[in-house]
Amino acid sequence: MDWSSSLQGLMGGVLIGLSATWLMATLGRIAGISGILGTLFTVRPKGDSAWRITFLLGLISGPLVLVLLGGGLGNVAGTADEVIGAPAGGMVLMLGAGLLVGLGTGLGSGCTSGHGVCGVARLSPRSLVATLTFLITAIITVYVMRHLIGGGA
Repeated sequence: MDWSSSLQGLMGGVLIGLSATWLMATLGRIAGISGILGTLFTVRPKGDSAWRITFLLGLISGPLVLVLLGGGLGNVAGTADEVIGAPAGGMVLMLGAGLLVGLGTGLGSGCTSGHGVCGVARLSPRSLVATLTFLITAIITVYVMRHLIGGGA
């Protein structure tokens, strides 16, 4: 077992929890990424854009700072000289999956960060159902892709 990866995952989870708690405590807002991004360009009260832009820039700048400090991006690529790696299922499959995720966040009124991190912590029944739906769908998808379509791996 690689303890370094486990500790990085633990620290990442703690930081996600702290950022969600901080956003709720300071602004009374849910740290749901799809909601933050989706309403950035819509009509809302004056001055409501600054925190959204800051939050999204933090999501992008965190990994960049980690790379600049020599921390790397973890195990997201197939080889050491790649940064992210090629899409596992090809570009068309990835685009289709992205569109389905966008559709799902719209239909579910949120994503894993809003429902799974913030909603479950608040014991929201709607978020509990949404998060169970995400997890069950992910389990079924992995099973189908690895064992029925992908032939193992």
